[in-house]
Amino acid sequence: MMYKNKMGKVRSGWIILLAITATMIAQMILSAPGMIIAVIIESQIHPNISDETIDQVLDSSPLSLLSQGLGLIGGIAILFLLWKFVNKKRISEMGFKRFSPDFITGLGLGAVSIVFIFLILLFTKNIEMANSFASPDFSAYTLSYLLFFILVGFSEELTFRGYIMTTLADNGNSKTVVYIVSSLIFGVAHLLNPNVAVLGIINIFLVGLLFAYMYDKTKSLWMPIGYHITWNYFQGNVFGFPVSGTTPHGLYGIDVSMGNNWLTGGSFGLEGGLLATLMIVLGFVVTNLYTKKRVM
Repeated sequence: MMYKNKMGKVRSGWIILLAITATMIAQMILSAPGMIIAVIIESQIHPNISDETIDQVLDSSPLSLLSQGLGLIGGIAILFLLWKFVNKKRISEMGFKRFSPDFITGLGLGAVSIVFIFLILLFTKNIEMANSFASPDFSAYTLSYLLFFILVGFSEELTFRGYIMTTLADNGNSKTVVYIVSSLIFGVAHLLNPNVAVLGIINIFLVGLLFAYMYDKTKSLWMPIGYHITWNYFQGNVFGFPVSGTTPHGLYGIDVSMGNNWLTGGSFGLEGGLLATLMIVLGFVVTNLYTKKRVM
């Protein structure tokens, strides 16, 4: 049947489509008003507002950022409701269990990965710093984006790993299918990001596989959530690289114009470069060693 599999269950694809559609609608309803008001305010100040300026307002306006955060919270709430009433499962069965030290490990791995990429680019002169290490540019964005990327980490891991992977597995799909399909959906979700690059989408697919591997090996969402938060935050709000094409607000200003785009990722950010590919591959190795050691 079109809607049910051989086990008589609603096919996982329909359940996932419902979840993605419902969370997107919730996010749009909660975030759109504030984002529209932010653009209107900017257009009153600058009547000849350009499309590029609108993108910057949506990325940078405190009101827009707050609205997007509310949208993420609303999306998480809808996801939990669907999990309880459609999937008919406890939240803990999604991998969102009591706090685990894996979260701290994930935070550390994500941060160290970006620091390594930054140092390699700096020492190979593929980037130039606009301000010295001794002169970080702290601003309201330093804290506001930390909170925002915490919400992004929880929202995307609950959706793409917790909900989608578990739904696929519960309907009898193989582990290979679960990994690949969840990561493909994760990659497709970033296709409309600004300055999108082919290697960037490939790397997002690969990091999706890494998050899936972390989730599978630890049987918990805490490690991928931690990694996801610092992977994003250290890119955009510590070192000042674009995060998947979005405008950065870092402690340090970075000039990548003289560097090799295959390494720096250009206007898409580090995720569009080969060094990110390398760090993602190393992430599999570190995760494997970490989980083996924990079992011993």
